[in-house]
Amino acid sequence: MGNAFGLSVTEALPHEAWSELSSRQTAFLVDVRTKEEWTFVGVPDLASLGKQTIFIEWQEYPNMSYNPSFVDMLMEEIGSKPVDKIFFLCRSGVRSMEAANALSNHLSNSGKNIRCVNVAEGFEGDMNLEKHRGCSSGWKARDLAWRQY
Repeated sequence: MGNAFGLSVTEALPHEAWSELSSRQTAFLVDVRTKEEWTFVGVPDLASLGKQTIFIEWQEYPNMSYNPSFVDMLMEEIGSKPVDKIFFLCRSGVRSMEAANALSNHLSNSGKNIRCVNVAEGFEGDMNLEKHRGCSSGWKARDLAWRQY
């Protein structure tokens, strides 16, 4: 049963997420893509901010089945750390919105006040006319720090 007063998931552009991750010690980034995406496409690099990205798959390759332990794994990762905002990132912003909503519902039901924010455009952004990602939008195309996994 959801709390009618629960916080809804909001969205931020990649540079807005970076800015908040830079200025808020209590903000975290969760990359919900698959292990294969982390390995072959790259990952956000928060080292210059003194932080580490949290990596938990929302869906598992190749059949893209949902990870039934996602919320539990994320709550365990957060543990007792002070956190008031969690940014969610995937390839284009679709899976991360689903994951953000799942955690937001859990937090609302648990009475925890943590904002869940989807990173619009995701890590690779939208496809261009040649059907390539990572060219015009997304974390990588906006020149935010990233590295190979």
